[in-house]
Amino acid sequence: MAGTEVSIAPAGSADVQWCAELMATSEPWITLRRDLEGARTALARPGTELFVARERGQPVGFVLVAPHGFAAWPYIASIAVAPEFRSHGIGSAMLRFVERYFAGRGHLFLLASSFNDRAQHVYSRHGYERVGELRDCIVPGASEFILHKRLA
Repeated sequence: MAGTEVSIAPAGSADVQWCAELMATSEPWITLRRDLEGARTALARPGTELFVARERGQPVGFVLVAPHGFAAWPYIASIAVAPEFRSHGIGSAMLRFVERYFAGRGHLFLLASSFNDRAQHVYSRHGYERVGELRDCIVPGASEFILHKRLA
C-alpha cells in the first residue's frame, strides 16, 4: 500500500457503478460470464452489504457480504481489487475488515473458483479452509470451492 492507509466503509450510491465495472472487467467474473448488467444486479441483491476500500479517497476495491448468506452465517459474495492496486494488501485489509465486522457471528464463508489460484492462495494464507466443492456449478469443467474460517 506504499504507506497509505486504506479506509473501508459502506458504499454510497455513486460507488455501485464503479464496483460493477470492476467486477465485469475482472477475473473470475469474466470466466463466470458476469457482464455489467449482471454485476449491477449482484451488487444490488437484497440482503447484502457493499463496502468500498479507498486509498486517498479513491476507490481501490470492494467487498459484498451477505450477513445471513450461508446457513445463516456471513458469506462474502464478492471481493475485488482494482488491477493497479493488487498485491498491495488491499484484499487482505478487506478480509480483515469483514472478519472484525462479523467477529461475533462465529463463522465466515466464501466461494473461490477452481481456476482462481491467486484468490485461493490469499484465502489460505488468511486461514480459510476448503470444506466443500460444487463441481460444474457455473462453468462446465470448473468447481467452486466452499471456504470457511472460524472467527474468534
